[in-house]
Amino acid sequence: MMGFRTHMPWSSSAAGAGAQADQPMCDAAAAVVAARQGMETPLTAVAEAFEELARGMEADGGELRLAPFGDTCALVSVLFNSLGIAFKFAESEYVTKVNDLIGASKEYATLNDILDKDVEHDCVKKQGSHSRNLRRVRLGLGLIKALFEQFLATEGSLYEAATTAYGQVCAPFHSWAIRKAVGAGMYTLPSREQLILRLNETDCSVQKEMRRYIDASSPIIEYIDSLFLSRNIVLDW
Repeated sequence: MMGFRTHMPWSSSAAGAGAQADQPMCDAAAAVVAARQGMETPLTAVAEAFEELARGMEADGGELRLAPFGDTCALVSVLFNSLGIAFKFAESEYVTKVNDLIGASKEYATLNDILDKDVEHDCVKKQGSHSRNLRRVRLGLGLIKALFEQFLATEGSLYEAATTAYGQVCAPFHSWAIRKAVGAGMYTLPSREQLILRLNETDCSVQKEMRRYIDASSPIIEYIDSLFLSRNIVLDW
């Protein structure tokens, strides 16, 4: 494995006050990042991890194991952090849910096992259930995927890309008050150039790595959706 560079623009004072330099990533993400020493950029780390996860799922006959899933998803908190204050609402919820699933991996081997147990106890949508947390993590993965898709599809601002992505993925499940707060926070997003710098990428490399994440995360997102839909659980929550 390769590893992160010691000093990254998105996590050092060199990026300026807007870079959220002193904000720690979740414990799980920090542990996984530390285990992947040598990775040049956080975006590359995330893309590679999802490619590995997809290969593992294929090798396991289409079954997705919970432990590697949790470890891989933990890395995505680094991407949320690079977006600054505007996405703190998403990062905070996402990190909490990922940590819950990482803890659950000590008891459950696969994502299927989580759904089976919660269906049995009729608590799939109950606040704090593993299945509900899995649904929220899936929305987080989808939000980053949609943001990257918008980022690559247009030369517009990051504000435009993030606003569209949020409207597609999360807004339908948020109250008016949350949507209003998120909308106000979007104005604090970094510019496209600042985001590329925080991710330690170039104009060319960021496109390649974002596409890698989009391609690698898509089958994982689709698989999670299928777990709910195959049990006649609609995805309107």
